Amino acid sequence: MKYILRRIAAVIPVMAVVAVVVFLLIHLSPGDPAAVIAGDNATADDVEKIRQNLGLDKPLLQQFGIWVSHIATGDLGTSISTQMPVSQLIGQRMGPTLSIAIFTMLFAVIAAIPLGVLAAWHAGRWLDRLVMIGAVCAFSVPVFLIGYSLVYGFSIKLGWLPVQGYKPLADGVAPYLRHLVLPCLSLGLVYMALLTRMTRATMLEALSEDYIRTARAKGLAAGPIVWHALKNAANPIVTTIGVGVALLIGGVVVTETVFAIPGLGRLTIDAVLRHDYPVIQGVLLVASGIYVLINLLVDLSYRLFDPRIRY
Repeated sequence: MKYILRRIAAVIPVMAVVAVVVFLLIHLSPGDPAAVIAGDNATADDVEKIRQNLGLDKPLLQQFGIWVSHIATGDLGTSISTQMPVSQLIGQRMGPTLSIAIFTMLFAVIAAIPLGVLAAWHAGRWLDRLVMIGAVCAFSVPVFLIGYSLVYGFSIKLGWLPVQGYKPLADGVAPYLRHLVLPCLSLGLVYMALLTRMTRATMLEALSEDYIRTARAKGLAAGPIVWHALKNAANPIVTTIGVGVALLIGGVVVTETVFAIPGLGRLTIDAVLRHDYPVIQGVLLVASGIYVLINLLVDLSYRLFDPRIRY
């Protein structure tokens, strides 16, 4: 329990730094944010009114205190362009983004770990080379190019899957899954390539240990040997899964744009184009919080695979 409490306590300063950076985003942007939002044809009164609405006319520390107090109550501000609460906008867009992220991660983990294990077990052979060539190619190609290629092949040429859009689960399981296949494949191939390479590297190290050579010399079957090696290689793999969440967060923005999915990525792009700073701040804060939470869960999972770990 002390271990868990220490890890949770370590998250507090991280989130504090994230909050400061997100808050300063509006002040670090070039020019006067109120003038940028108002546009070229705005009068001085219009700019001043926007400054008052955003609280930019107050001292910086007072602005930060007010902003933090609002966040503590779940108030992320109000969108400048739509006049809707930012928390409501994020809640409306969270479903598609979470669907893509969860299914992408499941696809990548289920495919990458067996491929990495196979490549390590057959190191130096044709299967290993084939898996590594595929992983390098998938990791090197941009997400948007993979997405457009899949759309051209599976949607335009074969007509198997929809080109764009999103269907909520309430419209039926089949339409929901059909609209997620291509986005998840586009993003999942890149994530899978990263995880495959890490799994192979850690498995090669584990398979070179003395206890593995002894087990092989005694004639132990391949299955138990691989399982024991995978358990000892689990922590670096789990770390890569956690780090890959950052890749997912960035890739979701591109993927949702390519497939016209109304998620947090599209919301962020629209907010940037409209200079809607409260929405940008809210999305960044929520995305950072999710990333920190997942890395906390990764830290806590280390002791499941290696009880010797102490912090």
